[in-house]
Amino acid sequence: MPARTTVEVVEHSEQSFNEHSRGEQSRLGRIPVLDLTPRVDDGRWPAKAFDGEVVPFAVTAFREGHDLIGVELVLVDPNGESRTRRMSPGPTGTDSWRALARLDVQGLWRFHARAFADDFASWLHTAEIKIPAGLDVELVFAMGAQLLTTASAEKSTGTVKSRGSAEKRLLRETAARLLDATLDAEERWALVTDERVTRALHDRPVSSLGSVSMTQEILVERTRAGVGSWYEFFPRSLGAKRRADGSWKSGTLRSAAKRLPEVRAMGFDVVYLPPIHPIGTTFRKGPNNTLDAGPNDPGSPWAVGAAEGGHDSIHPELGTEKDFAYFLSKATAAGVEIALDLAIQASPDHPWVAEHPEWFTTRPDGTIAYAENPPKKYQDIYPVNFDNDPARIRLEIRRIVEHWIALGIRIFRVDNPHTKPLDFWEWLIHDVNSRHPDVVFLAEAFTRPAIMQTLGKVGFQQSYTYFTWRNTKQELEEFFDSIAHETADFMRPNLFVNTPDILTEYLQFGGPAAYKIRAALAATASPSWGVYSGYELFENVARPGAEENIDNEKFEYRPRDFAGALEAGRSLEPYLTMLNRVRSEHPALLQLRNLELHSSDDDAILVYSKHLDAEFTADGRPDTIIVVVNVDPHSVRETMVHLDLACLGLGEATSFAVTDLVTGAEWTWSGNDYVRLDAFAEPVHILHARTASR
Repeated sequence: MPARTTVEVVEHSEQSFNEHSRGEQSRLGRIPVLDLTPRVDDGRWPAKAFDGEVVPFAVTAFREGHDLIGVELVLVDPNGESRTRRMSPGPTGTDSWRALARLDVQGLWRFHARAFADDFASWLHTAEIKIPAGLDVELVFAMGAQLLTTASAEKSTGTVKSRGSAEKRLLRETAARLLDATLDAEERWALVTDERVTRALHDRPVSSLGSVSMTQEILVERTRAGVGSWYEFFPRSLGAKRRADGSWKSGTLRSAAKRLPEVRAMGFDVVYLPPIHPIGTTFRKGPNNTLDAGPNDPGSPWAVGAAEGGHDSIHPELGTEKDFAYFLSKATAAGVEIALDLAIQASPDHPWVAEHPEWFTTRPDGTIAYAENPPKKYQDIYPVNFDNDPARIRLEIRRIVEHWIALGIRIFRVDNPHTKPLDFWEWLIHDVNSRHPDVVFLAEAFTRPAIMQTLGKVGFQQSYTYFTWRNTKQELEEFFDSIAHETADFMRPNLFVNTPDILTEYLQFGGPAAYKIRAALAATASPSWGVYSGYELFENVARPGAEENIDNEKFEYRPRDFAGALEAGRSLEPYLTMLNRVRSEHPALLQLRNLELHSSDDDAILVYSKHLDAEFTADGRPDTIIVVVNVDPHSVRETMVHLDLACLGLGEATSFAVTDLVTGAEWTWSGNDYVRLDAFAEPVHILHARTASR
């Protein structure tokens, strides 16, 4: 085949270009705009945010050569209203661009990034090199004047409003004076670099060659989906009394309601109830999970179902639906929401077992398989087998959820969701939220990371985490960095410090200092945190061979003398109250993605901060919190801490004032500072930072 001539090669290239132009458009765009985040699994599911959350957006954008570009973030809220924010470049050489935006409308948002040639910025960059060197001075000013004239004549486009008359006049006058050769170069340069001019052309740049990224989605849910202080208690224990014969009179929903104002006074705004349904008697567990329950043992609330009913019923000893309505009304009056447990499992006495035996797993000997998590055995619980009759099981669970929604519940803490099919949860949560977008589901799952994270992706608004087992400085740094920066787009952590099932060795042997440390970490690191009743009383005696409290409340009544402990000075209640007050007063603590780690010279001193810019606070002032924690509850530690001042919004400060919100002490810091933390006195600094001098 003979070689093509130059003319033929050119003609072939033009033909290929024209065919491409008429067909599929370039996926790249004139200016590449790539890797827009937040993004979950390349858009399989929308990213997550809560109403009022300040979300970091990022994108990679660049062009050939040396001309400068600009990048804008375009957000479209669920009502179709567009908002545009100018993005800022990241570290030099990374071609990354970033912007923070507060999302304040619930529903599905769409967003994309737009990159463009920033013609004025490119001219300014060239001019600041050529004009001082005396190169092509008049030509350079003429080019600048042309850009200013163009900018002054631009009209409104889309959501971008036309420049005001004063701004247009400023640009026209500046353009005219740039062409005035009677002014020396220094005078004209001062005109074009005037802050009014540069600000006008930054906010609405002279642009060309625009390109857009792919569109992504982010689902904004109500604030409670991401922010809350949780308190767990068993209603049957509140008001329970032992009779003379050794039997117990159970507490009720009405007696439990008396505790609600006290919980709210500590600053908690969500009260979580374990299952309140009838409890089975077959294989009922006795004290400390034994198999020899006596006639006065109440059994585990998670063994749901008895002759009195199943998941849509209330245990007769707790009361009726009328009593439940009373309890909810008192919660509303106290200013707390009620979270109800959703445990999809059944005791052997549950109506399901007789009516739908196919919903369970039958073993070769004809018996139904009970729940096991070796070495743990739950003889009093039958797991539901979703593969036997998936359609009817799904409809039944939805019916139960809708039943409690109709009674006023808007938060469900889901027991062991990782033992049920994940596509079921994806269907259920989407189906329920399509009618009740304010309903929140919390996943109580302690399992492999892929499952825990996917539960968040498919819809769970909150998740338990492995926080309780992350205790050293290194473990906590890795954990905090992960929840704030690696999984925050789809997984919202609720940092419970303890549960009826979890009493870690750290709490068993760390004394009161350990209880302070863990509460302070949870309350300041995550917008959502929680405690199980008894934490404030330092209940730290474990059942031998188990990582849970002895005489566990799961199997017994556990009335507590909260007032007596407080009066005797043996209660953590004032400390918990302080933590929740600090959270309410400092909006930086109610964000997740703003957590940044800092360093210290001691392997037990953990340092992190949370900062919120002034534009995102109600009072228009920046909010900066620095947390310094001695994570060794058995020692006194002295060390230097080293802060990245840029993360604190204090990059130009030479010193700044800090107030310890725990003790009220005040100091002046500089970024490299001495601390002494005595675990036996106050193991934690929660410092409010503000600029002292520059």
